[in-house]
Amino acid sequence: MNTVQKHSDAIQVMIVEDSITARTMLKMMLESAPDITVTDTARDPFDAVEKMKNGLPDVILLDIEMPRMDGLTFLRRIMSQHPLPVVICSNHTEAGSDTAMKALSMGAVEVMSKSQLGNAMSDEAKIQICDSVRAAAQARVRPNKKPVERKPLVAEKKLSADVIMPPRPAGAPMTPYTDPIVSIGASTGGTDALAKVLTGLTPDCAPVVIVQHMPERFTEAFARRLDGMCSIRVKEAEDGDMLERGLALIAPGHSHVTLTRMGRSYRCNVLDGPYVCRHRPSVDVLFRSTSCEAGQNALGVLMTGMGDDGAQGMLEMRNAGSLTLAQDEASCVVYGMPREAVKRGAAVRSVALNNIAAEIMQFSAGASASKPALGR
Repeated sequence: MNTVQKHSDAIQVMIVEDSITARTMLKMMLESAPDITVTDTARDPFDAVEKMKNGLPDVILLDIEMPRMDGLTFLRRIMSQHPLPVVICSNHTEAGSDTAMKALSMGAVEVMSKSQLGNAMSDEAKIQICDSVRAAAQARVRPNKKPVERKPLVAEKKLSADVIMPPRPAGAPMTPYTDPIVSIGASTGGTDALAKVLTGLTPDCAPVVIVQHMPERFTEAFARRLDGMCSIRVKEAEDGDMLERGLALIAPGHSHVTLTRMGRSYRCNVLDGPYVCRHRPSVDVLFRSTSCEAGQNALGVLMTGMGDDGAQGMLEMRNAGSLTLAQDEASCVVYGMPREAVKRGAAVRSVALNNIAAEIMQFSAGASASKPALGR
């Protein structure tokens, strides 16, 4: 029996899953949080439609492989008829990751792999799935409804980037001139946002390193999808990759990424390590590394996402002389990470999503943080 005291504005979730075992386990995990309640469960989309006649949930947790109607077909119908925040939670093989990318492009807010949850009743698994639901509840998918800020109400230890590498020493000399480099961080809503940015870049753009919060295996499929859409090259980062113009590297969904300066260029490092800001890869780790290795030669961009990962790292980048930009509230799916950067004074400016690619190209052409900020 669930004894967790629920808040009056708890996020209402419907679970659509054909396995009764999975439904029960997911319900137990979500109900462990005081700010989340499972209002209903459904064995397939037809069952879900019938139950939604009594009222719409705040978030739908949806499997993909189900009888009578698959999850992608149901997702397409939801988005065309009654747009709701949807979190995909399903088993995916390597090939199935392409299906996950398709779900994101169709409007799913988050995609999770059941295998990523590991021990379903572990604290880490509960935090992961509850945070995904909280992020979805904030997503801008319902017309004329302002997303409500819902912060995690569970207490968990958050590690900083100190567990991976030390910060840039105070008063450290300016970084020698190197080729310009761009570091980007994103989370909820970032898959579509990154596609908009990267398709706007040309092969003469500065090298780009990206941390997008995403499960293991999904990042490789995401990189392949973007590579087919963009005029620049996009690939999942591998340890030792050299950064070149016209290349974007996406951090693997299981590892942190850092930079090492090599003359005037940079090498990408893929590292194991604990979760930082409850994420691996972490934007804070990438941004700290960028501040230490690139300093005033770097541009940092923090995009849509829940939480505060990247805000502290961006502040360190700005203090090191980097140009720092936050995606503006109006164009974010979830204005969490960028808002934290703005609150801490980490972002030089806020920029609309549609303008970020142009900012990167202008920076690539020779702009630096030592010059007047773009657009001032």
